[in-house]
Amino acid sequence: MKRKLLGNFNIITVSFLPSFLSSLAAIVIERPSRRTLLCLYVANIATETVFRMAEWRGIVKPIPYGNVYIFAASMATLIYFYRSKSLKTDSIFKLLRIVVSPYDDPEFAKHRVLISEPSTSKNINSQIKNSVDRSKKKSSYNFIQQSIRAYQNFINWIKNTARHNSCPHPYSCLHFILGGSCKMFSFGLSIQLGLNLIFKFRKFMKKPSLLKEELFKKSTFNLALFVGGFSGIYRLVSCLLRNLSNKNSKFHAIPASLLASVSFAMYPSNTIALYVMWKSLQLLWNSGVDDGILPEVKWFNIFFYCFCTAILFHVAIIEPQNLRGSYWKFLCSISGGRVAAMSRTPLDQFGLETSKHLQEVMKKTNTTDYFPYSY
Repeated sequence: MKRKLLGNFNIITVSFLPSFLSSLAAIVIERPSRRTLLCLYVANIATETVFRMAEWRGIVKPIPYGNVYIFAASMATLIYFYRSKSLKTDSIFKLLRIVVSPYDDPEFAKHRVLISEPSTSKNINSQIKNSVDRSKKKSSYNFIQQSIRAYQNFINWIKNTARHNSCPHPYSCLHFILGGSCKMFSFGLSIQLGLNLIFKFRKFMKKPSLLKEELFKKSTFNLALFVGGFSGIYRLVSCLLRNLSNKNSKFHAIPASLLASVSFAMYPSNTIALYVMWKSLQLLWNSGVDDGILPEVKWFNIFFYCFCTAILFHVAIIEPQNLRGSYWKFLCSISGGRVAAMSRTPLDQFGLETSKHLQEVMKKTNTTDYFPYSY
């Protein structure tokens, strides 16, 4: 319709403008509660796509470990808000409560249930004596009970080591650090193994021996090392800062987060880095609006969503080589192959060699431009 009205098309009207208008029509009928989530999702991919476009044109150069720097700055912002704000309704804070620590939440101190103090040596000796008496009656379970008793003694010893008065966590700092890192390491390993089993289920069924190889691959432990290392380093630095300053300060979140983010190098994901970046920017803007520093822009998430979606469709049509391969396949899937079947020959006049790059992208992503038209 625009081509009929204008009598021609240009690099903006061929894809960007119609994508913007169609996205606007789609988002206004979407549930308001989902608009911000959708906006963050497309902003994540659009940011990476714009960087690819700039890199392809030679405007910018990739920075080694650039995603680690982005992640570190964003996490420092998020955890600072987590430790300083009392009312936190965003879902990201629920995740931080698990990964970082529930004791750093100022709201937690108001509603927490008092935890009993670690067992004294007298109580421990009493438990050991009772266990010994029971083990004499059941000699067949001697070894198991001795192992359990040794484990309990070890845990109780860790719990009874030093804890600074300014630390909000129960038990010792050593127990706080080791407990958090081990728990997150287990979560990360479980998630990675679960994903590997789901996505490689057919391979494992055909060749079960691959399952053993997958369990001991280095890449299987990357996610676990990242989340476990982040939690452990953050807790270690936080406790050290509390010991040195003799107080629990929300500003400790910044150096602790920056140092803990070194573990992100074990699992450098652009998706995670850009997500936390946009989430931190969202919280910064909302905080500025609440404090009266920044203006509240009505329907900003709607127009930003349309702008980011328009960028993605523009790149898919004009310069598909700069689009993430997985998102190209997603667009092919939801369009029934039409996004690839669209003729790029008229677009070659823009000088971007669109037809040539389309063939390269289809070969790389194992997609096709064949579309069975039916009338």
